Parts: sequence; C-alpha cells; structure tokens
Amino acid sequence: MSKKVRRKSSAAKTPQKWHAVPLKGSFMVLAILGLLITAYLVEDPDYKTAFMIVFIAMFVASLVSMTKAPMSER
Repeated sequence: MSKKVRRKSSAAKTPQKWHAVPLKGSFMVLAILGLLITAYLVEDPDYKTAFMIVFIAMFVASLVSMTKAPMSER
C-alpha cells in the first residue's frame, strides 16, 4: 500500500501581516532634494510631472517607514 505524500503549496499558506521596513534617512533627504530640484530646474511639463510623482512616492514611503517600522535595537 503506497501512501500519497501531500506537498504544501504556497497558495495554502496563510498570508503574513504586512510590516514596514526601516529606510535610511538619506532616502528621505534624496526625496526632498529631488522634489525641489525637479520643481525648479525641469522645464518639460511631462518630465516634471513624472519626476514629481516618483519623488513624492519616495517621500511617502519614507514617512510610512518612519512611523510604522519597528524600532531596531543597537
């Protein structure tokens, strides 16, 4: 009599709770500088909009990381 081996698939796992990863402070500085430089120096409206969206997303990610990430012990 042969036994069937049940393999666990990745779909059967319960989803893990989402958690924020701590980002470096330089990431936020880069987002702020990118916003300021883009706002003042980029002339083309299409490029300006695209760069502003990217740097705003970076800034929001750094804020979420700053407020939601677990404290690391050093």
